[in-house]
Amino acid sequence: MVNSKVDKVMVPTILVVSILVPVLVLILMYLPERYDVLGESFNNFPLFHAILNFFTALLLVSGYYAMRKKKLGWHRNLMISAFFLSAVFLVSYVISKISNEPVPYGGDGAIRYVYFFVLITHILLSAIIVPLVLFTMYRGFTGEVEKHRKIARFTYPTWLYVAITGVLVYLFMAPYY
Repeated sequence: MVNSKVDKVMVPTILVVSILVPVLVLILMYLPERYDVLGESFNNFPLFHAILNFFTALLLVSGYYAMRKKKLGWHRNLMISAFFLSAVFLVSYVISKISNEPVPYGGDGAIRYVYFFVLITHILLSAIIVPLVLFTMYRGFTGEVEKHRKIARFTYPTWLYVAITGVLVYLFMAPYY
């Protein structure tokens, strides 16, 4: 059982991070000017992000499978790996937003509505997933198995959806990059 003193530090920290991350991304999306952070033009961010999302989804499914098979060490390591890839994605995404102008979607007809549905749900759930993942991992690391399981029931499908729709958004946008 975790010490309530640790919770008094970690819970507010997770909440602050969970608010700051989406706010930072939102601010960066509306920067009036772009900055070449990497020292040269790098146009492969979208593909790199899709690859990170794809492998995150694979790790999540593998971690779920390991948990179902009671391979808890594997489960922990796979989920930590998924978190690591998501963190790399987030840093890379922030750099890409600072460095590159937004690319508008050029499709039309019914596919345009599908794209915007996928994009909007992806964006909304991306903001929600930050506290879910952080709390789920925190409860797992502290050995609070019941709390971990309870929140993981929401975290897993949401995180998987965000990872998969991240790949879909790339596929929709690929012709316009």
